[in-house]
Amino acid sequence: MSKALFDALDEAGFGSNVHEVASEGECRVLKLEDASGEGFMTMYRVFDGIYLMYNDFHLKSCISEYQNAETVLCIDHCREGRIEHENAFGGRYYMEAGDLRIDRRVHHAGRVEMPLSHYHGISIGFLQKDAQAALRRELPFLNTDLQMLAERLCPDNKELLLRTNEPLNALFHQLYHAPKQIRLDYFRVKIAELLLILGTFDNTQHTEQRQYYPVSQTDKVKEIHGLVTERLDKTFTVEELAEIAGMPPASLRKVFKAVYGAPVYQYIKSYKMKAAAAVLIS
Repeated sequence: MSKALFDALDEAGFGSNVHEVASEGECRVLKLEDASGEGFMTMYRVFDGIYLMYNDFHLKSCISEYQNAETVLCIDHCREGRIEHENAFGGRYYMEAGDLRIDRRVHHAGRVEMPLSHYHGISIGFLQKDAQAALRRELPFLNTDLQMLAERLCPDNKELLLRTNEPLNALFHQLYHAPKQIRLDYFRVKIAELLLILGTFDNTQHTEQRQYYPVSQTDKVKEIHGLVTERLDKTFTVEELAEIAGMPPASLRKVFKAVYGAPVYQYIKSYKMKAAAAVLIS
């Protein structure tokens, strides 16, 4: 097994809260631990400098210390759950099921939150040093220039957020069900397909404008979430919650749904039902 890819990632450093728990052949499993829970990252070396990683997290938040200048391009797909990131300009954005993010891992370090306490997805990364050479050697028919592709999709190192893109969602859906017997070869075929799609990708035709939310607003909404989930015996109106938060009711509704993926009343009703079910089970 070539360890060049894993060595390069280790040199970049995943962080003090991440450690390896298993390794076999072209696969390694990393565990992230935090006071609020844990997560596992199952990483496969597909080609030199190219990895595919399954992410399974069950926690509320964690600190990411990973910021790799060697990453020329990374594609993240959310299968289930919800994850919050903060960009370089102080705005927060949210990925939900079916969303994709393409970035260069320049602004990856920092606090990451999972409003629903879980997140599942796939990350595919291309490292500057070896990925381009591997593509020329293994997939010469692609004629893909990773640096040019990254500059086109992520100008000025900004992330590209995509919502419900059918061709890419179909590709990632297949990756979640990769046949075990031919897993690595299957990954290689899908990497080629991914690069073919991205090579003809038109940002203006295939993106839906994603909303960024100020830290001040999302923090207030999280305080409101804490209040209503701690006081399940009390019924609050949106107007009451908005007054407590110091926000217009319309803004509270909008930001709450962005953070937690559901309208205020619907979320609280679902939360109460789950809490009651948990009490009955126990």
